[in-house]
Amino acid sequence: MDTYIANPSNITRKWYLVDAEGQTLGRMASQIAAILRGKNKPEFTPFMDTGDYVIVVNAEKIKVTGKKLDQKIYRTHSDYVGGLKETTLRQKLAKKPEQVIEHAVKGMLPKGTLGRQMYKKLFVYAGPEHNHAAQKPEAIKF
Repeated sequence: MDTYIANPSNITRKWYLVDAEGQTLGRMASQIAAILRGKNKPEFTPFMDTGDYVIVVNAEKIKVTGKKLDQKIYRTHSDYVGGLKETTLRQKLAKKPEQVIEHAVKGMLPKGTLGRQMYKKLFVYAGPEHNHAAQKPEAIKF
């Protein structure tokens, strides 16, 4: 019996809508990463992008446990001397809540060109509105 390998012409992609209100950040991000990767499908192939599109709304209303709001730190560096910038989760949620979910999901995807290709299928919005009504996304509950 031969092993099934997905063919790019046979892959069908669906659109899913996730409401992040009241969801825990890490648990939600891991399930979104699995959908983007295609692990929820029987035709999953590790070296191909078989995943679906995911739209996340209400990113500003996620929750985290413990003291993560003040203790979780996001670091960026400009590659110049003294160019390290640190931001807490509370500050990030106040300014750009979309980046919190994007950062969490991106870290759970494969590194390299395949992971970047999967990451492009993620759309995150701070509020309840999104621009993808024409794709008829299917609401999914975690």
